[in-house]
Parts: sequence; structure tokens; C-alpha cells
Amino acid sequence: MDLVLIAAASLLAGFVDAIVGGGGLVLVPALFATLPATHPATLLGINKSASVWGTAIATAQFSRRVDLRWGALLPAAIAAMAGSFIGAWTVTSVSPDFLRKLLPLVLVAVLAYTLARKHLGRDHAPHFEGRAEALVGAAIGLVLGFYDGFFGPGMGSFLVFLFVRLLGYDFLHASASAKLVNTASNLAALALFAFKGHVWWHYGLALAVANVAGSLLGTRLALRHGAGFVRSMFLVVVTALICKTGYDAFLR
Repeated sequence: MDLVLIAAASLLAGFVDAIVGGGGLVLVPALFATLPATHPATLLGINKSASVWGTAIATAQFSRRVDLRWGALLPAAIAAMAGSFIGAWTVTSVSPDFLRKLLPLVLVAVLAYTLARKHLGRDHAPHFEGRAEALVGAAIGLVLGFYDGFFGPGMGSFLVFLFVRLLGYDFLHASASAKLVNTASNLAALALFAFKGHVWWHYGLALAVANVAGSLLGTRLALRHGAGFVRSMFLVVVTALICKTGYDAFLR
């Protein structure tokens, strides 16, 4: 029964992640609630073993329909892998608890900024070209890759926001781009967790199947309805993240 419950959570996580990120909001709490006696690093490893497949499939689906700016995204993905590996190594020895109270405040600022700028992310108008875009992309990948490996909640949503705000992408292109970077960071973190023995593969493989199913559905909806739909989902997911992380930080 436990596996059925977290498989359902993994399917929903894949759906949300494919559209705008934030799937960890669904699956990670489900893992902690269902397997409370398990080491946190192992639960994060199980999460990565499922989500890496969902984000990889979403990347492949988006790349067929959306013009990705590979010159910026490949450096971002490589930097994210490095950052995520370092972050995952760090979390095996240092607690990320200090981020719990800061995260909801950062998310409130992201939500307020997005709401205040009603046209943010509606038009695809990249701010940079060539090396400049690659450098900004790599900086985003490195910082958020470390965050993903070390703590993680909202990683995909932060990627979408920064691709929109700093690089000038619309929400659809930002979401598609975020999937590639998120796949790289998930892969690096998974490699570290597996090396440290923090992955239960019998759970991870079952959850991966469910995550991919949700990812395929979410990607189809995002491509069908475009940037406006992705922006609306972004606002919903960030609001949910604020509620969840705020409760965990200040009320639990």
C-alpha cells in the first residue's frame, strides 16, 4: 500500500514538474510521510531516481516542439551537474535546516514580482546572445544545481523564473529549458546518492514509471496551451510552495 501511495504522488509530481517544476513539493513530503524512519538522504535519493526520468522525457518532448537555445543551455546543464554533485555531497554531512525559514520568504518575493509584472514571460525576447548568454546560463545552473543537490524544493520553479527574468525567455521556453538543466542536476545528485548507498532501487524504478507517465501528460498540456498556461501554473505552484514551506518552517 505504501508503494501505491507514493507511486500516485510520483505521477502527480511528474505532471507538475513537466509544466513548471515543483514536483518535489508533492513527492518528497509523500516519501517523508510514508517512510518516516528512513534516512533523509535515502528519501532524497529515491526522489531523484524517479524525477530524473520524468525530467529527461519532458526535455525530449519539449525539444521536438520548442526551439531551445543550446548554446546557453548546455553550459547551464554542465554547471548544474557540478553544483548538484557538490550540493548532494554536502547534504550527506551538513543539515539544510537553515534554509527552511528562508525559502518561503524568497518564494513570496518571486510570487510578488511575477504578479506585479503582468507581461513577464509572455513574449520570448532573449536578452543576450553568444558567450554572454552562455555565462549567465552557467551561473544560473551552478547556483541552482547546488541548491537542488543540497535542499531542492522549488528548483524547477526557480529555474523557470530566472530564465524568464534574467534571460528574457517566455514561460514556455523557460519551462522547456529548465527541464534540461533539471535533468542534469538530478542525474548528478542521483549518482552521488547511489555512490553513498542512499538509493532504494526497488522503490525508485516503480516511482520512475509513474513519474514518466505524469511527465508525458504535463508536457502535452504545456505545449498545447502555451506560455500563458505555464505562467498560470507557475503562480499556482509557487503559491503552493509558499504554503508548504511556510508551514514546515514556522508552524510545524
